[in-house]
Amino acid sequence: MVRIGIVGIGFMGRIHFLASQRLTGAKVTAICSRDAAKRAGDWRNTRGNFGPEPGQVDLTGVKAYADLSEMLADPDIDLIDVCTVTDQHTPIVLAALKAGKHVLVEKAIALSPQDADAMVAAAKSAGKLLMVAHVLPFFPEFRFAAEVISGGLYGKVVGAHFKRVIAKPDWSADIGDAAKTGGPAVDLHIHDTHFIGLVCGVPKHVFSVGTVESDAVTYLTTSYLYGPGGPAVTCSSGAVSMGGRPFVHGYEIYLEKATLLYDSGGVPLTMLTADGRSTQPELAGGGDALSAFSDELQAAVTGVTTGTEPALLSGQLARDALVLCHREIESVKLGKPVAIG
Repeated sequence: MVRIGIVGIGFMGRIHFLASQRLTGAKVTAICSRDAAKRAGDWRNTRGNFGPEPGQVDLTGVKAYADLSEMLADPDIDLIDVCTVTDQHTPIVLAALKAGKHVLVEKAIALSPQDADAMVAAAKSAGKLLMVAHVLPFFPEFRFAAEVISGGLYGKVVGAHFKRVIAKPDWSADIGDAAKTGGPAVDLHIHDTHFIGLVCGVPKHVFSVGTVESDAVTYLTTSYLYGPGGPAVTCSSGAVSMGGRPFVHGYEIYLEKATLLYDSGGVPLTMLTADGRSTQPELAGGGDALSAFSDELQAAVTGVTTGTEPALLSGQLARDALVLCHREIESVKLGKPVAIG
């Protein structure tokens, strides 16, 4: 049994706790929060942009720590699940690795590529797993796309466009705070850069245009420049819409022998093939967002059990996604293409 300790009981900490109840071979045995009410199970102020409404949580059998060092000293915890705001990730992860714990940390891995590099190096030195909770590849529509591309049956990616749009969040001030989360161009958009890196690889350059508020890039459109023979890939992502705009993400992916279409706002996953057929593949998990998070956590548990880093939770892949975000932010502010290397 893999014993999990969650650090940080906000929106994402609550989602991870709920998702953990579906795990096989693992359970949450401890939480850590500076908030006494949350340690007592009052999670009413952890609302986010999806999932069940927050309320009172039964923490029977779950240790509740106010002090991180005390939690890390607990020998009955195998995996530390870091769900704090991004600016707190690096010191918590480094302390957990030093304490001999495996770590799962929410995206983004860190605020800066330098911190991400330090975290990856610390995990290697400690001989422990550093896994980064990028959940998008576990959503059925994105899992399907990644498997089709990696399988190669329909040829290579010729072009693609991705999008991710939310209204200006009234449930979190942190998303717009570049000093805490990197702003929407990191906190939101890193879902896209991670997936693009996974299925298309890291480009040579990026060229981005966008909007800037209080030094945070709040919306951008990026061209990923792979050079001659590479795919034509673009993405639009941000949080500038007026209230009432539901969260939407999706893609159009053009392969040599097929096209994949998906928009969470109304276009179900559809595959168009060269024989003229249009099909809507059946997907496991349906519209239950918690299923993707439970699959993500199950992958982390399997990693701890086997001692092998799950490919989709790779610290290096997460680090590369963060670098892409930073280069795109730089491109927006400079108004010109920026090299990735």
